[in-house]
Amino acid sequence: MELNIFQVDAFTDKAFGGNPAGIVITNNKLSDRTMQQIAKEMNLSETAFITELEKERYKARYFTPECEVDLCGHATIGAVFLLADEGYITSINEGNKSISLNTNVGDILVDVKYNNYKPVSVLMDQAKPQSYGALNDISKLSEILNIDQTDIGIEGEAIYPEIISTGLKDIICPIKSKSILDNMKVDLLKLKDYSIELGVVGLHAFALDEKDKEYAYARNFGPAVGIDEEAATGTSNGALIYYLKKNGVLKNDSLNVSQGYILDRPSTIKCFIYESSDGLRVKVGGSAVKIIEGIIKF
Repeated sequence: MELNIFQVDAFTDKAFGGNPAGIVITNNKLSDRTMQQIAKEMNLSETAFITELEKERYKARYFTPECEVDLCGHATIGAVFLLADEGYITSINEGNKSISLNTNVGDILVDVKYNNYKPVSVLMDQAKPQSYGALNDISKLSEILNIDQTDIGIEGEAIYPEIISTGLKDIICPIKSKSILDNMKVDLLKLKDYSIELGVVGLHAFALDEKDKEYAYARNFGPAVGIDEEAATGTSNGALIYYLKKNGVLKNDSLNVSQGYILDRPSTIKCFIYESSDGLRVKVGGSAVKIIEGIIKF
């Protein structure tokens, strides 16, 4: 069998930035084993498999090198940008066009922003935000992150790490300064065991900008699913904006997150939160760049 396969850098407008994702667009029914083998061969944090269900409605499944995950923000941004760039989605001159993506957490709407018939960015709905409780005992986290317990939190706020999901469960962990965040030496083996114990994908640590509370720096660690550190994460930053809004830290409805700079893959993730008929909902987005195109034979 031969399949077209791509690599796309998501949450960036420059090659070699952002977070790379493998993308396979196929109408062939691939077995779970084959998808897992391809994801392992690609050896990226996630590879997305996209199948057209009907006009501008697609099925998406996501695999890390080790396992399937229900949703992946950066692979969704990359995949839909690629669908638009390759002409699978009928382009428009200016403005936004919505498509539906069926995932393991249900259907989500994804908006493609066009300029002169070319896609320039993608914005995706997240699953309904859910909190699974605060982690009031931070001693374990400080041990895993190799920082003092007093380094965890937000200055002037009575706030604790919390397990949040907008598609995948993450520990959202506030750190008091960017300097502390940047210099953390994470014990990945301990974090893997702790993540499995709590039933989470990983840990999303962040520090707010000292002058602009609508800007954050983030680092994401997912050793339980085979990812030591990830350059850009859509669902985790969706959980982050919900966490900040829910806890009264974010006064407005948008958040820009800088991630991946530690890995020399700078990423910008734009997050939005809004009231809907069933409570707060989240959108996350950014741009993407196709950097590799080829054929996989097996």
